[in-house]
Amino acid sequence: MDFLKELWMFLKVRKKFWLLPILVIMVMFGGLIVLSKGSAVAPFIYTVF
Repeated sequence: MDFLKELWMFLKVRKKFWLLPILVIMVMFGGLIVLSKGSAVAPFIYTVF
């Protein structure tokens, strides 16, 4: 959790709020990769792409 706090402080101090959507999309794709690895949800995720 300390990493997230430092990341937020960096974004706030440096005024780099445009990085937030990029980070959110990267986390979402990472979650999809984790979910699709050997689960019952995998066939449904593959049909999206």
